[in-house]
Amino acid sequence: MMKGNVKPLGRTWLDGDNILWCGLSGSGIEFEISASRLELTLAGDSGANPNNKDGNARFAVYVNGERVIDEQIDGKEKSCVVFDTQTAANVKLIKLSESANSVFGIKGIASENCVSLKPADNKPLLIEFIGDSITCGYGVDDEVKENHFSTSTEDITKAYAYKTAENLNADYSMVSYSGYGIISGYSDDGRKSVNQLVPEYYDKTGFSYGSANGRKLETVPWDFSVRQPGIVVINLGTNDSSYTKNDPEKCAEYQTEYTAFLKAVHEKNPDAKIICSLGIMGQDLYTYMENAVSDYSRETGDDNVSCFKFDVQDMAADGIAADWHPSEKTHEKAARKLAKEIAKLYGSCYSIISRTE
Repeated sequence: MMKGNVKPLGRTWLDGDNILWCGLSGSGIEFEISASRLELTLAGDSGANPNNKDGNARFAVYVNGERVIDEQIDGKEKSCVVFDTQTAANVKLIKLSESANSVFGIKGIASENCVSLKPADNKPLLIEFIGDSITCGYGVDDEVKENHFSTSTEDITKAYAYKTAENLNADYSMVSYSGYGIISGYSDDGRKSVNQLVPEYYDKTGFSYGSANGRKLETVPWDFSVRQPGIVVINLGTNDSSYTKNDPEKCAEYQTEYTAFLKAVHEKNPDAKIICSLGIMGQDLYTYMENAVSDYSRETGDDNVSCFKFDVQDMAADGIAADWHPSEKTHEKAARKLAKEIAKLYGSCYSIISRTE
């Protein structure tokens, strides 16, 4: 009942048992339905259990834009009644938490007295966001800065990337992992973390410590022909800076590898405009990011790449979330600024509907 009847959101994988697996933040489905009852059946991954609140996948279901379900998957299977009265609705199922800790599958859509069921329409523009914990909405539902990571406090819909797409009436796809970078993941001891690099997984459907019906999402190649983004926004360097500090050689390595990653992104998305951004949690590597963009354009002749500097979060005015991450208010400000930049640069090309005011 699923294939052909729903619009996939972000990167998803339909396995041989007809289960649609969602790993990355924001992945899910969207559809239009008219029925008297709607029930969704979801599958947990290999790590889903009642004692794993900080790691179980968190998801939300929306009916006509209103969030009606917000839960975690804590077992092998979970069923959710979305509505049980005659309703004509747009329904969205969105994975709120990120990929590394947990994934979930959509096993079935059951309805009664169904008059119609069809995929939601694509919006004119698809934006791909490539990032780290900031893009994932790390800790946004936890206002205690001393608290640490939990999937239960992640919410992609409160993060700048999702909000930017909403402001521009665009579809989105997220490729983001907390703690990840270009040359190093987050380092608290000065040593390079080579096991947390976004470029390694960019061409995969996801990455997770758990398995989806016995298979790891990082073994599933992503099919870039499914739908090409019109714009790609990269926001990477915050974690790298915990390793590079002010070391010229390390910063130069970041610049070189950033240029190489730009080439890889362009190869997979040859017609996309690319925006390289940084700054919400620090701007230490911004100049090196600019240099990488200049190197890329000089080496390839591609001038469809630009740089964008976010404002550093104002914790006193806008609050703070877990592990000193951005509050929802900070994300809102960042989304407005980025959406305006996209509308200014590319609005005439894509007929973007700006909702930033």
